Amino acid sequence: MVDARKKRFGSGELEPIFKGARRVLACKGKKVQEFDMRSVKASDETFEAAVLGPSGNLRAPTVRTGSTVVVGFHAEAYADLFG
Repeated sequence: MVDARKKRFGSGELEPIFKGARRVLACKGKKVQEFDMRSVKASDETFEAAVLGPSGNLRAPTVRTGSTVVVGFHAEAYADLFG
């Protein structure tokens, strides 16, 4: 666990966070984008735009469960994953 208030993750630091993940759900408001990390790299512009906020840092909250990473908050996505 990392406290995002003390450690910021920008575009050059995303690779270790998403290493080993197979699926990433990037949630912004009511929109959820799903990325298959077997075919997308953490350095791809579209991926970075989905997981980084306006400040250029990784959006919060970011939760990893198994091989799935959820970036941002979406009530239905969390309900599907965590019951």
